[in-house]
Amino acid sequence: MSAYCLFQNLEITDPAKMEEYVEQVRPVTEAFGGRYVVMGGDVEVKEGDWAPTWPVVIQFPSLKAANDWYDSDEYAPLKRLRSSAGQFSAVFIDGLNG
Repeated sequence: MSAYCLFQNLEITDPAKMEEYVEQVRPVTEAFGGRYVVMGGDVEVKEGDWAPTWPVVIQFPSLKAANDWYDSDEYAPLKRLRSSAGQFSAVFIDGLNG
């Protein structure tokens, strides 16, 4: 069973910092088994008022792997960098694949 991390980028207040984050985060994410499934793109809302500016979905092999990544020493400085670049919300979903 895979787990998914969904980031909803609500507002980017410092594009330079966000670009720095994007340039550095992939190798750390991949070291924990993460694979980017969605990185932005057009959003077509079918129900409700959900309106992310740049949605990101990362697939991990398990919820434990996702939490290990999020709580890791390797990701901590990147998490701070991302937080300083705007406003975000995130959820982890323990789900099925295939």
